[in-house]
Amino acid sequence: MLPDKRQQLLTAHAAFICQVVEFSQSRDRQAEFEQLMQSAEQHGWKTLVAAIREIAKGRRDPGVYLGLDDEDQVIAEAILQGLQDPSTLPDPNQQADAGMAAPGLAGMIHAAATGNAQALVIIGHMAEQMQKAGGDMALVAGRIRSLIDGERDPDKLCKGASPRAEALLVDILSELGKLASH
Repeated sequence: MLPDKRQQLLTAHAAFICQVVEFSQSRDRQAEFEQLMQSAEQHGWKTLVAAIREIAKGRRDPGVYLGLDDEDQVIAEAILQGLQDPSTLPDPNQQADAGMAAPGLAGMIHAAATGNAQALVIIGHMAEQMQKAGGDMALVAGRIRSLIDGERDPDKLCKGASPRAEALLVDILSELGKLASH
């Protein structure tokens, strides 16, 4: 997996990764850990949750990653590393690199629009994080469903957008155009 994509995944899922590490290390937080795992399962992460449960039980061998796709493996590795060395945990307050946002979002939108359920879950989590960030990111997050559903009219998508949000949306549309031509 490319380092850029890996970093994007870590940034997008930083809050989840940090919560798993925090909750799994405390007996007092087991109810929160279970709630987090159940929520992740409901969002389609059953295989990842199974791996996380093994990691939380103390499993540390590479076999814990069997059956995980590349994206799930990035998350599981970050959790395992965070348990071993908390200084490696991603910063849940870090904003995604705007230069990489358009290609990354377009790739996820394209995959979700073509039936990739895992991509739909991931882009959903990314949109939640973007909503929490507020401002331009929240506006773009609000347009993701339309993009997944096939909206490609820049006037409709950019209505009410700031110049920065409009530039990002236009870049996403450009990237989606490249993906559609392949």
